[in-house]
Amino acid sequence: MPHVIAEPCIGVKDRSCQEVCPVECIYDGGDQLYIHPDECIDCGACVPACPVSAIYPQEDLPAEWYSYIEKNRRLSAGPNQHRPEE
Repeated sequence: MPHVIAEPCIGVKDRSCQEVCPVECIYDGGDQLYIHPDECIDCGACVPACPVSAIYPQEDLPAEWYSYIEKNRRLSAGPNQHRPEE
């Protein structure tokens, strides 16, 4: 199962997770970063890189943030951007 970026990322968007992702599946979603669920290889490299503890394996996501599973999936359906300037 892929990893999910949840609420703590909103407004922060620290890109440390993007820098360590070996498959570059973390994108800018406007108010937060998100992980493309079909591209994530579930390596977990992004988890310790996140300074606000916003990244979880989908199966370990706290119940109050389950809506972020769908939000990450919905954002991945649109145009994907690694950086706003690209």
